[in-house]
Amino acid sequence: MTRVAAMAKLSAETPFEPVLIERRELREHDVRVEIAYTGICHSDLHHAFNDRGTTTYPIVPGHEIAGVVAEVGAGVTRFAVGDRIGVGCTIDSCGECDACLAGLQQYCRRGNILTYGVRDYEGSMTYGGYSRSIVVNEHYAMQIPDSVSLESAAPLMCGGITLYSPLRHWKAGPGKKVGIVGLGGLGHIGVQIAAAMGAHTVVFNLDPRAEADALRFGADEFRVVTDPRAMTEGAGTFDIIISTVPATFDVNAYLNLLTIDGTFVNLGVPNEPLSIVPHSLLNNRRSISGSLSGGLPETQEMIEFCAEHGVVAEVETVSALELEDAYDRLARGDVRFRFVIDIGSLPSEQEVAERSSVVVS
Repeated sequence: MTRVAAMAKLSAETPFEPVLIERRELREHDVRVEIAYTGICHSDLHHAFNDRGTTTYPIVPGHEIAGVVAEVGAGVTRFAVGDRIGVGCTIDSCGECDACLAGLQQYCRRGNILTYGVRDYEGSMTYGGYSRSIVVNEHYAMQIPDSVSLESAAPLMCGGITLYSPLRHWKAGPGKKVGIVGLGGLGHIGVQIAAAMGAHTVVFNLDPRAEADALRFGADEFRVVTDPRAMTEGAGTFDIIISTVPATFDVNAYLNLLTIDGTFVNLGVPNEPLSIVPHSLLNNRRSISGSLSGGLPETQEMIEFCAEHGVVAEVETVSALELEDAYDRLARGDVRFRFVIDIGSLPSEQEVAERSSVVVS
């Protein structure tokens, strides 16, 4: 085992603090990634504070990882030292079930192994990208094109693929009308992807001041959801509507906008159940669905698509020692549009060892 500096929460009540975590030695198909930037996903906030009652402490969040390959195992063929590399939500899966064989590792029948906060198949806890380095099997990492900055690439590893996957699955493109609900960390990427795919893209948002940004990202229309006309105009004409908001809202208003066989895709995880009027589904044979990040081949496809079409995550870079402030601001929605941690600001292993006796294994 190798000890690596990381930022961890030891309980829901205590702040993030520098600790040492243990990373495994390289196996035949492993790569060691020196992390440059890690995005702060809204789900990190939920897990760090145990909002869903499933967190095991200590926890080192982070599944939006971008860095450089520092070392490779003897059998590695996909990467070389110095390659720019990304790691997302899944770092292992069974590799044998129908989902894995189809490149849908996020739906692995045995259960995919998440980048942080779960036990892997050998019983060890996974620790994420709020750390100086990570060891991962080469098949669970992505090449980052040179044209995409590592800062912008990090949020694409979750935020990007989480929008790209449903847009691709439900065939967004020319002749399709797509709605994106919310223009935050997920939504601002989704608007760019939908527009780049050639779809007529409409943004639904609470704050009218977001219109300029929505149009800048490629939206064809902007609607304020508190305006009744915005929620009835064009009823029955949308092919796909994707919600990125983590709050409870009137799903039926969006369902009524869908055309025949239109689909509403919910990506947010509100604390309260969503309520659906049956006729909202019966009319126009509409569907409501969800989507969970994406598989490894699709994630590689996504980042190459973003590189080709100039899709970027707009980020605000923060120091590893400013996590408490960043989390407070994220909870208030005070971010444009995605926080990323500059991992170079994290204390070195020697510095952590001198100031803390905490070793997480």
